[in-house]
Amino acid sequence: MKRLFSSLILLAVLSFTAAAQESYNRANLWEKEIAAFAAADKKEFPKTGGVLFVGSSSIRGWKTAQADFAEFQVLNRGFGGSHLEDVNHYFAEIVLPYKPKLIVLYAGENDVTAGKTIERLVADYKKFVSLVRGKLPKSRLIFISLKPSPARWEQREKFQLANNLIKAETEKDKRQKFVDVWQPMLNERGEPKPEIFQGDKLHLNAEGYKIWRAILTPHIKKGIKGNFR
Repeated sequence: MKRLFSSLILLAVLSFTAAAQESYNRANLWEKEIAAFAAADKKEFPKTGGVLFVGSSSIRGWKTAQADFAEFQVLNRGFGGSHLEDVNHYFAEIVLPYKPKLIVLYAGENDVTAGKTIERLVADYKKFVSLVRGKLPKSRLIFISLKPSPARWEQREKFQLANNLIKAETEKDKRQKFVDVWQPMLNERGEPKPEIFQGDKLHLNAEGYKIWRAILTPHIKKGIKGNFR
């Protein structure tokens, strides 16, 4: 009887492990980029305790982030095309080692465009927060709102709903801050400013990042000094 019970327990553990492994099947998409981060760390490991920018292509494409926030110790670990679940999956590789005092996260736009539900997006955000709280309890977190881009303007209602729900989550914790970039990126007609985007009408150009820099700077200062509220 004891042997049967032990076998059942082992089977349950193996089934759980297999399910966990099957639940994430996007690792092959990011092998090269994650390996590049590891190689860079091996060559010269970044100082810990700074400001970590992480997320999708809007972060990866911010090539001037270190210069734009020169008064802070900035590290960029964005990887293009990623979803929030990807950031969660690689948390131990691209967030935890740097022990950031402040994390600046932009992710979720690709998730919605790929057809994931808003509920799933919010759940993945909450998972990211739980990872931070579990491993880096003193770190503060800024979530940059999903942006309005001409290429994805038809998704605006879903993006705004996601923004509203994630903002509500951040308001539950004084160590989190939702930073709205949506409204400042619209023109007088309430449409995305075309002049702040690259030719693909999706990714920001230098003028777009100037807007983000101006909005983020005071919040980063507060996050570095302590809590946002």
